[in-house]
Amino acid sequence: MNAMTEIPIREHANPAAKARPATAALSVLVPFYRDDPTGLLEGLSPLMRSFDDVELVLYDDGEPDADLNRQVCACIDTLDVPVRLLTSVRNRGRAAGRNLLAKQAHGSWLLYLDADMTPPDRHFLTRYRETMTADACDAVFCGYETEWPTEPGLLLHAELSRSSDQHDAATRNETGPTAFCSSNLLVRASVMQACPYDDQFTGWGWEDVDWAVSAARDFKLVHIDNPAWHGGLQTADVLLEKFRAGAANYKRLLARHPELAHLPGARAARLLKALPGQHRLRGLWAHMTTSPVLPLRIRALALKLWRASWASEVI
Repeated sequence: MNAMTEIPIREHANPAAKARPATAALSVLVPFYRDDPTGLLEGLSPLMRSFDDVELVLYDDGEPDADLNRQVCACIDTLDVPVRLLTSVRNRGRAAGRNLLAKQAHGSWLLYLDADMTPPDRHFLTRYRETMTADACDAVFCGYETEWPTEPGLLLHAELSRSSDQHDAATRNETGPTAFCSSNLLVRASVMQACPYDDQFTGWGWEDVDWAVSAARDFKLVHIDNPAWHGGLQTADVLLEKFRAGAANYKRLLARHPELAHLPGARAARLLKALPGQHRLRGLWAHMTTSPVLPLRIRALALKLWRASWASEVI
């Protein structure tokens, strides 16, 4: 039982983690839920060998796949760098899980990565260490990139990601905190103590934007270019459901940050809200989103209209 929480967790640490003191300069934090993080472990471990003050901490949110948990433990035991796996007996959610990782980490800086990410090259951690040494900011988001998929069912997600999310640091700095994501994010541990994720965001979406906008009020947040490769592309049907379910979190985001009402998504939702019977168009937008014959940019637009339509119900 962990004294820090009402939900029990268990810890599995490899010999390298047990032999290290409970301090570190950098903790790499990887939450997962069904996603297999072993590829990331194998990609990071050679980079970590260059440093004696970096640890890796994983978090299995509710252990929905016991076989995967055992596989991760077995992988951890083969590594010669310090790795710990925290496993919660119940699902906490994305925001609460990241807060738990921050509390359990030993590092003065924290680097959040998604389980389906991989380092782009052998200098990935070195560039982060240079940012830490420069000591010129409190948090940085470094972006991500995805390979163009060969599977037709994943093309829409790749198109949406490249057109909406994959931008260089100059573009993201112009946008500001709302361009932050919760993965490939480097942040001081003290910042996470002062400004944790709001764990009232449950399910999918918007907890990262809420955190960045909140943190930017008291801390310096910047964007740099050190992208990680990101897998995890999903089908159109999965995206439709996520965007529908994310409307509740979007409502919470705008309630906490009314100044974000000028963003394109909120403006689109308000316009649709003023359109009588707009909800009847959702079937058409869903059909367009999943259609394999329409151009990808048209399908992406239909998906955005679907998202705005559900958002219009809650704003």
